[in-house]
This record gives sequence, structure tokens and C-alpha cells, in this order.
Amino acid sequence: MTIRILAAGDHFVRNSLFGDALRREVPGGVDLSELTLPWPVQPFGRVGEVDEASDVEDELIEALRGVEVCVTQMAPLTKRVLDASPDLRLFCVSRGGPVNANLEAAARAGVAVTYAPGRNAVATAEHTLAMLLAATRRIPQTHADLAGGVWRGDYYTYDNVGPELDGSTVGLVGYGAIGSRVARMLEGFGAEVLVHDPYVDLPGKVELDELLRRSRFVSLHARATPETAGMIGAAELAAMPRGSVLVNCARGALLDYDALCDALDSGHLFGAATDVFPEEPIPAGSRLLTTPNLVMTPHLAGASKETAMKAASIVAADVARYVRGEPLAHLATP
Repeated sequence: MTIRILAAGDHFVRNSLFGDALRREVPGGVDLSELTLPWPVQPFGRVGEVDEASDVEDELIEALRGVEVCVTQMAPLTKRVLDASPDLRLFCVSRGGPVNANLEAAARAGVAVTYAPGRNAVATAEHTLAMLLAATRRIPQTHADLAGGVWRGDYYTYDNVGPELDGSTVGLVGYGAIGSRVARMLEGFGAEVLVHDPYVDLPGKVELDELLRRSRFVSLHARATPETAGMIGAAELAAMPRGSVLVNCARGALLDYDALCDALDSGHLFGAATDVFPEEPIPAGSRLLTTPNLVMTPHLAGASKETAMKAASIVAADVARYVRGEPLAHLATP
């Protein structure tokens, strides 16, 4: 007997990827229906009591009628959706964290929620390194000048050139799946790597103040929690050596962006690069749009074809475990 599954994919983790992975992983076949969400063409936001979700509660409720399992990236599992979906038993979020699911309400309703840890570790680590190099070598600015017909020889002056990674100290704030991979990449460049992460047992890790004081480059890889909110502010940026570079491809909540703009405006930081922001999309008139020596990308560090395929495969494997009556590998609910 096959179970009814809804694939609520989007324009990144496509329903075709979910379908292929489910047909490959799930024994006995699947009765699959589909709902396509508008992300990333339309930004995610807060829906009901959950964050970073597509605003499709009504469509999702209709699509979940008679459905036992849902696989998705951005669908909102709110209390309203749960109350209207009595047949739902498993909700698989193909992201590193199920922020778009009300875990307490799901547990009370008897719905298991899973997620896909590590799905974008490679892509985000590679993007982090690209952002670090882009900010240090002024790649976006010099390209824009050349594309505009301007050849600026002053970029070669001593004050305008950046440091090399070889022989430099790079501080990593966070040493999970992404931070640890960045560390391995940096070692290949000949950099000395310092790590601050209170949640890992790592020989030689240092306190945050020491990391900031010693590092020519700092890259953020911590999760956004009440403890890490605003962990890098004006005092922390001032503690970094003059002429250093900061990269944030983790979460906007980790960093005080006004303080970052101040440090760039004053020249204390040589450069910075960020893929995440306190408000997304960036509002018109934001200082970020006019601050010098800042490289920005629109929250796409984890975007690669492999990330989308891994995401679908990880959740499909947990659906297969559910069908076989085995413990779920990436369970977020109690």
C-alpha cells in the first residue's frame, strides 16, 4: 500500500527533484501530488507564527487534504495548517533548520518534523571563500569601473591593495559543517586558522576577543540564537586589526550592520562581504547600499545544484525510514 505524499517544492528545490528522490528511496512506490511555491521569485517572510516561509497557508491546507507526508523547503507548518490537516503525520523540511515549522504545535498534533542538516555546507563554504577573496581583491569594484569604461591605476597603490591569505590569520566564529569546511579550504591557501565555538570540543580554540584581536580576516559561521544575536557589534569590530576584512555568510542577526558601515566608512576595516542582512530584501535608502568597500550577494551562499539535489535526497531518505517503521535520522520534534 502506497502512502499519499505532497511535494511542496519551489523554484530551487523543485518538485521534480523531490519526486525523483522519493521514487528512488521509498519502498513500494508513492502516491505523489505537487504544489509549487513561489520562492525565490517571491521572498519568504513571517507567516503566522513561523519565520522564513512562503505565504501559502490556504493553498497548502487545500493540497494537504488526505495527505500523510509532506516534503517541502518553504511551506509554512503553522498551527492553522496543522489544525486543518488531520491526516498529516510527517513534515519534512529540506533545509538546515525547520524554522518554517511550529515544532511545539506539530508535536501536540502528533506530526513528526524532520530537516536536512548539512545540505548546503559545501556551497556555503565555497561562497564564503569567494566573498573573502572578492572583498580583499576589490573584484566587484574594479569590474564595475572597467565595465563603465574607467581604468583606475590607483587601485595598485599600497594603501588600496589588500592582504594575502598566505601567512595571514583567519578567525572562524563557528565550527560546524560549514565553518570546519572553510577551515580546510583556508589551510590550502597557507592561512593560520583560529576558531571560536563554545559548542565544539576542539583543541586550541580561542575566546572571541582573542580571535578578533589576532585575525586579519574574520568569517562568521554561528547559528542565530538568542545568545549569538548581535555578537559582533561596534566594540568587536574595533577590536579587529585596522585594515582587516569581515565576512558574514551565516545570519544577519549575528552582526550590527550600522557598526559595520561605520567601520568601513572610517577605514578601520579594509573591506567586508555579506550574504545575509537584518532585513531582506534590503530596504531602499539603507546605508548598506552606499557604504564603500562592501561586497553583497542576496542570501544565495547555499545555492548550488548539488544543494538542491542533496536537500531532496536527505528528506526522501527520512520518508523511506518512516515507511519502513525505522527511527527518523533528522527529527526536530520530540
